[in-house]
Amino acid sequence: MNVVTGNLLDLAVNGHFDVLIHGCNCQCTMGAGIAKQIKQRFPAAFEADLRTSAGAQKLGTISFATVTAQSHSFTIVNGYTQVHWRGNGVKVDYEAVRSVMRHVKSQFAGSRIGYPRLGAGLAGGDWERIAHIIAEELAGENHTLVEYAL
Repeated sequence: MNVVTGNLLDLAVNGHFDVLIHGCNCQCTMGAGIAKQIKQRFPAAFEADLRTSAGAQKLGTISFATVTAQSHSFTIVNGYTQVHWRGNGVKVDYEAVRSVMRHVKSQFAGSRIGYPRLGAGLAGGDWERIAHIIAEELAGENHTLVEYAL
């Protein structure tokens, strides 16, 4: 796992990544965190989310949209890593993270992949555990954690 500091969305727009992954809930909201920023900046990603049915049945799956910004095209992957956003405590499902990463590797192998600390922010997950899952599932791929900085 490569690690850089910056703004994941800006880095993607500037051509650093071919695929951007973020964690979503299964309720078709994209109403907080980086999901909300993606929804506002790249509506096609939210439209891809809306083409799925809300509910726990999509946990561990993905939807995605390819967008073009500043003459660079990249794919935004909505990874369904939690059923809902309500309440306190851990909302991320670690096996869903594993499944999402397997889907990403299957469909986007050979791409430059970027992601935030998905599942460890608002979803309350243990980043060390999530990082281990990502490292296992994306082994052999060019993937980068982007630590947020203005």
